[in-house]
Amino acid sequence: MTLTTDRPLTDAQRSYAEATIALHIDGEWRGASGTRTRDVLDPTDEAVIGRVPVAERDDLEAAVAAAVRAFPVWRDMSLDDRTRILMKAADNLRARSAEIGRLMTIEEGKPLPEAIAECIRVAKAIEWDAQDARRAYGRIIPVDPDTSLTVHHQPVGPVGAIVPWNFPVGSPNRKLAAALAAGCSIVIKPSEEAPASACALAQCFLDAGLPAGVLNVVFGRSAEIAEFLIADPRIRMLAFTGSVPVGKEIAQLAGAHMKPTVMELGGHAPVIVAADADPKVAAKRVAMAKYTNAGQVCTSPSRVFVHRSLYDEFVREFVAASEAVVVGNGLDEGVTMGPLSSDRRLAAIERLVADAVAKGATVATGGARIGETGYFFAPTVLVDVPDDAAVMSEEPFGPITPVLPFDDLEQAIERANELPYGLAAYGFTDSASTADLLVRGFDAGILSINHCGGSTPEAPSGGVKESGWGKEGGAEGLDAYLVTKRVSHKLR
Repeated sequence: MTLTTDRPLTDAQRSYAEATIALHIDGEWRGASGTRTRDVLDPTDEAVIGRVPVAERDDLEAAVAAAVRAFPVWRDMSLDDRTRILMKAADNLRARSAEIGRLMTIEEGKPLPEAIAECIRVAKAIEWDAQDARRAYGRIIPVDPDTSLTVHHQPVGPVGAIVPWNFPVGSPNRKLAAALAAGCSIVIKPSEEAPASACALAQCFLDAGLPAGVLNVVFGRSAEIAEFLIADPRIRMLAFTGSVPVGKEIAQLAGAHMKPTVMELGGHAPVIVAADADPKVAAKRVAMAKYTNAGQVCTSPSRVFVHRSLYDEFVREFVAASEAVVVGNGLDEGVTMGPLSSDRRLAAIERLVADAVAKGATVATGGARIGETGYFFAPTVLVDVPDDAAVMSEEPFGPITPVLPFDDLEQAIERANELPYGLAAYGFTDSASTADLLVRGFDAGILSINHCGGSTPEAPSGGVKESGWGKEGGAEGLDAYLVTKRVSHKLR
């Protein structure tokens, strides 16, 4: 790819410009049928480092047609052969993790060790889904001797998927691995902000021997592509990860066509540090999770409620942990937090901090952009935050955290649950009874106690309330990509 920029590119940026960024349709990497493109910016210095072709209607039609043609080929392939291809894709990703991780760091910003670790986790997830497809058991239901009554699970058909930028390999793979393991073909739209990582992930599957047309990659506006895929009766379901407002629009479209969806939407994850917890341990573990991917994680801890007896010590330790974060270019050794992904995220974080301070909050540390180039923002802790501050109700999706005291645990749970979100929640306690109260009390699809654990392929992830529906991962991860068929067979 040849780029014309107003500044010289670094060696890393030049290497990124050689990466594949294209549509993949029916077994071929290609440009779009039109001339529309979007720039890819390096979030460390805002340089244009790539361009993404934007799919036109003809491209989407070709991608769907390819998925439809390829579906019976993939569906009817022996489970051994499908599993072998997926396991090989996992091997490819693991072998290429340093290379793909570097692409991810350049285009999205996260520190290189964090990016490589994402690739390794995704390889494990591919292996899990590949093997879990072997456990998509049906069942035999005893009835009279003249009748066979059975339940079968079969792939739903060609599917569509739309994913965001914050986990450039992890987010696409949650859809890809489950859909392919179930026997579906897929048209997927990764983010235009981090396209090279997604294309490199797709290449891992293609090089493993995936038949042409089973996996198709397109880029463009999410709303346009969702509308096209949902309206096409050949696409049998849609999986979406993104914001609540966009998820609601897609759900309305899907409802009009009776098209099933899986929705992993936003959150505003509360943390409760109970009176019997260790405030030092809690502060360090919350900070470690908070600044992963610069806080740009839908399950990131984002409202911390601390028992008043521990509050001062927790704030002191949390501020110290926040100030110990090394912010910089994710390719540099020792950096533990990179930039935000875009100028939009930077502006949103600045607005939330300014609003909180205007309403009476105090900045305990951070609170400002770092430098004048790139999208760097200091790890920020807010105290004395009033309930009407926007950061208390809007998902921050960045490295800012309000910390608030509480006196009564049940009231703290009520405050944690008062928002319409219910994706993730966290609790710290050394009491079994308090832990049980948190398990029963939190409105969340994902709960971690005494740590801020991330997703794991062996267990389901997904939200409640406005944070979405459906599960990804675990034994439930294939459900959306399978149809359940009851077969009653009169034998005589």
